[in-house]
This record gives sequence, C-alpha cells and structure tokens, in this order.
Amino acid sequence: MTVRRNTVPARGVGAEETGETAINTGKLPGLPLLILLLGGMALIGTLAAFGVINQYIQSVLMSIGINIIFASSLNIVNGSMGEFSCGHAGFMAVGAYVSSVLSLILFADNKFLGAPLVPPQTAVFLFPVVIIIGGIIAACTGLLVAIPSFKTRDDYLAIITIAANYIIMTLINNLEILGASRGLMGMKAAVFAMTDLLPLPWMLLWIMVFVILSVGAIQRLMGSVLGKGIAAIRYDEISAEIMSVDTNRIKLLAFMFSSGLAGIAGGLFAHILGFINPSSFNIMKSTEGMVMVYLGGMGSLSGSVLSAVFFTFLLELLRPLQILKWVFIPLLLILLMQFRPEGILGHRELSDGFPQCKRFIGAMLRKPRPSPTREKGT
Repeated sequence: MTVRRNTVPARGVGAEETGETAINTGKLPGLPLLILLLGGMALIGTLAAFGVINQYIQSVLMSIGINIIFASSLNIVNGSMGEFSCGHAGFMAVGAYVSSVLSLILFADNKFLGAPLVPPQTAVFLFPVVIIIGGIIAACTGLLVAIPSFKTRDDYLAIITIAANYIIMTLINNLEILGASRGLMGMKAAVFAMTDLLPLPWMLLWIMVFVILSVGAIQRLMGSVLGKGIAAIRYDEISAEIMSVDTNRIKLLAFMFSSGLAGIAGGLFAHILGFINPSSFNIMKSTEGMVMVYLGGMGSLSGSVLSAVFFTFLLELLRPLQILKWVFIPLLLILLMQFRPEGILGHRELSDGFPQCKRFIGAMLRKPRPSPTREKGT
C-alpha cells in the first residue's frame, strides 16, 4: 500500500478506510482545552472561597505551582539545551525583589515614596503586570550567564552560574534600601487589597494562571524552530554550528527566557509569604530546582511538572525534621544519579508513555465534522 503525502481523506471517511495519511497541522484543540482549564480553575477557586479547601491545602497548591514554574524554567537550560546551571535561584531572587518593590510602591505605604502611587484596589488589574515586570528584569539579568556561556560548557558554566548567584545575593545583602540581610516585607498589602475588593483566593488563582501560561509557553517554544535549535545544542553544539544554527543567539534567548520564568516564580513566591530575605534564594534553593529537574527527567516538560508535585509533597512530609531535611534532599539527588540518572521520564513526555490516552483525549476534544450530503440530481 502506498502512502501519499499531503493528502486528506474525504469527509466522513476515516483515514484507515481510504489508506491515506491525514495531515497533522500540529495545532491543539484550543477552545475546548481552554474551557476545560478555566473550568478547573473556577472549581478550585470556588472550593477555596467557600472554605472547602483550607488555608494549608491552598498553601501546598501554591507551592506546587511555584515549583512547577521554577523547575520547568530550569529544565530549558539543564535539560533541553544540555547545559549545567547551578545558580538559578539568583534569577528567582531578582524577580522576587523587583516585584516586591513595585508592589510596595504601587499598593502600600512604603519607605520609598511614602503613600501608595495608585489606589490599592487597582491591584486586581496591575498585579500580573508587576509580576511580569519582575520576570523581564530577571530575564535581562540572565545576560550575566548567557554572554559568558558562549565559550563555556558543563563544569565551567556551572561555576559561572554559581558565581552569578553569589553576586546577586551579595548585592542584595549590601543594599540597605532593600532591607539588606534583614529582608523586605509588606507585599501582602497587594493581596489584602485584592481580597477586600472581592473575597477570592487571588494568589491561588494568579498562580494557576501563570502556571498554565508558563507551561504553554515552554511547550510552544520547544515545538518551534528555535526549540529544535536548543535540542541541537544538547546533542552536539559543533555539529549544530556546522548546520548553520546560530548557537550564540539561541543560548542568549534560552537563558533569558529561563531566567524570566524564574523571576515570575520569585515574584509569586514573595507575595505568598509577604516577606523575603537573601537567604531564601541561596544555593540550597538552586539545589531544589536541580533535584526537581533530574528527578523528572532532563528535557521532559511533563517530568518537571510531575517531579515538582512529588517534591513539594516530600518537603511537606519532611517538614517535622526541620534542618535534617537538607540531608535527605541532597541524598535523594545522589541516589537518583546512581540508580536512575535519566529521571522518571527521561527525555520523553507523559503522552509518549500513554499514546492511547493522547489519542482518546484528542478525539474527545476534536470537533466532529458533519457527514456530507448529496444534492438531488448529482
């Protein structure tokens, strides 16, 4: 049987019956999927607003969302591009402090300008703008790593990223206007202003929105031509350059995109706690990100999401151990490297392991086409 390319079966006739291969446009069924996601968000928000989901469960769900963004962003560099970044928490710190300062200036009485710059009730509309600005500044800070990475790889890049993390922490520790080592607080004013206007679990809702946008953006990136270039660098950078791939440009964009998402995670993290200090973004925070990336599988977006969920629950279970949990977390990384270095999913996605489920979901969400009708006399 010959399979013809670029052919579409007749209406109402399956591809199996005609022997032809249907064209796959690569587009997801956007509207039904969007309705499904919005329905899930509305359900969780309603349950939280009526107290069915208590504050503790909400805090765990918010931590899961932040870890998903943080781990997925690091996976772009460490997994998809095959580099070795060890200081990703530094970019999270930049986003956290920039978003916090903007939030204080706009919505709260602060030591920078005194009175709030805009009415606090406008936080409902301006809060995502504040978070995105923090992510943009963090992306610009990613240039500290992107430019030196042009001529370095592996262990040398790891040293550069660790140095960048310590540079950021040292700068924050010596900036008295940001509270230095004492930290910065007061970001909860924006959250309280949104709650006073409309009593909803705003932080939970915003985190779910940013998780969906971040995961969707990463998926679109890795499915694009730029994403293929990122994968080419992972396999062989020299061969990619020979094949006319602009590796320097791709590294620059990948590092900046990854750093920007980490900054968004940092801004959300700061507004959940209402207090941040430099020790919240030290090398141990970067270690958490690496554990989640390698646990889920390098280059696997689904693996990063699953590992973030598992790792957050593990941290909650180890919370009674207090400082001893930092013995078990690095030990988990050592055991992972020894017995399953490829992680849970490796380079595969969750849909690769369940192709029947993928086809079933696609068939359920795909809009059925009407059967053809013949006119009289034809």
